[in-house]
Amino acid sequence: MENEHEDKHLKRELGLLDGTMLVVGSMIGSGIFIVSADMMRNVGSAGWLILIWILSGIMTIIAAISYGKLSAMFPKAGGQYVYLKEAYNKLIAFLYGWSFFAVIQTGTIAAVGVAFAKFTAYIYPPFSDQNVLYEIASFKLNAAQLVSIATIILLTYINSNGVKNGKWIQTIFTITKIASLFGLVIFGLILAAKADIWNANWSDAWNAQSFNKDTNQWLPIGGTVLMSAIAASMVGSLFSSDAWNGVTFISGEIKNPQRNVGLSLFFGTLIVTIIYISANIMYLAVMPNDAIAFAASDRVAVAASHAIFGSTGTYIIAIMIMISTFGCNNGLIMAGARVYYTMAKDGLFFKKAARLNGASVPGWGLWFQCFWASALCLTGKYGDLLDFVMIIVVIFYILTIYGIFILRKKMPNAERPYKAFGYPILPLIYIILAAAFCFFLLKDRTSTCGWGVLIMLAGIPVYYLTKPKE
Repeated sequence: MENEHEDKHLKRELGLLDGTMLVVGSMIGSGIFIVSADMMRNVGSAGWLILIWILSGIMTIIAAISYGKLSAMFPKAGGQYVYLKEAYNKLIAFLYGWSFFAVIQTGTIAAVGVAFAKFTAYIYPPFSDQNVLYEIASFKLNAAQLVSIATIILLTYINSNGVKNGKWIQTIFTITKIASLFGLVIFGLILAAKADIWNANWSDAWNAQSFNKDTNQWLPIGGTVLMSAIAASMVGSLFSSDAWNGVTFISGEIKNPQRNVGLSLFFGTLIVTIIYISANIMYLAVMPNDAIAFAASDRVAVAASHAIFGSTGTYIIAIMIMISTFGCNNGLIMAGARVYYTMAKDGLFFKKAARLNGASVPGWGLWFQCFWASALCLTGKYGDLLDFVMIIVVIFYILTIYGIFILRKKMPNAERPYKAFGYPILPLIYIILAAAFCFFLLKDRTSTCGWGVLIMLAGIPVYYLTKPKE
């Protein structure tokens, strides 16, 4: 009966193109314009930089194909939360939903909102985070925080008026974003690529080295130190490639979800992987390795754009990033509220989040998310959020993909509308690579990643305190 009730209310108004645009638009935020600098400081060579982007892309596509299989089995709103509940139990699903609301989705919305504000300040300097408007004790309120909160409120309002409004913003902004990124890559390779820079970058392509802040020198690395450096670099590339799972959350609003969710996941992650690898090849063609590693404020794309278009390049990139982050946050805000809606229907979130408003969308869920993401904008700890978020995200990806194996045993006769390509080899490869990533991160960045794991585990007492009495 519940499914009939759900289908009657959540309107299936999104097709394959809308699903694919949601995947691409949610994945491409500000990361591709920034994270290559830190990655280059960690591994110090062109070969390793491109290899890490390829590896992250392969991991993301494998995970997306695996989720496609799950989305065909459970074509309901809530996506990953539902898969965890079906494969394990309500506690594991709650821990995901709790982490998702506490830091994963809201923290990402805050970080993307602040990136939007930072690049808006390029065009209108008073919006900068240097413009402190109010100070009390150690708390400082700056203009960038207010701009980011304003965009989060605006996008929440638009999405609370129906899924169609969010869909149009998503499609228009995402197509503009794909076109402008491909344009940047092509112009870069045609106008600014210099054979001497490219050859110098690749002359020593596999000699990994790490930049030591204390001595201000490059140190050659290998063995487990190199493994740790790769794991640290992958925080950036995996974060830039994350949020592709958002389309599973809105399965309840996708036409023919058994087919379209899986295809959206595959096409979306493939398009983004091609764009990301191409963008990094372009960076290496227009800038020496050191210029990538030490781009001012890590703004690699701004430095590359300056090499391509001269001084107007910085404005071109600023506008591109504004379009990119605005569209990205629209997708994150739209998808996130569906998870709280499904949790609330299970009695595991604020009751009001289970209600749909007059526009057939979870209005309360949208506004709860808006309030907490806005509060996180005020903390100013966006860099730490990356480590917090990525360790939890990847742990739940591992659990969800392992869930495919559990569901084989648990539900041998369940309808499986399509066979996951490469099962069981590809899901196993993902689990091994992702587990290695988590191990090295926890070992080397215990202070930040440890907090991420603690936030997740803090959900256990909350679950037992708030669980509805059976």
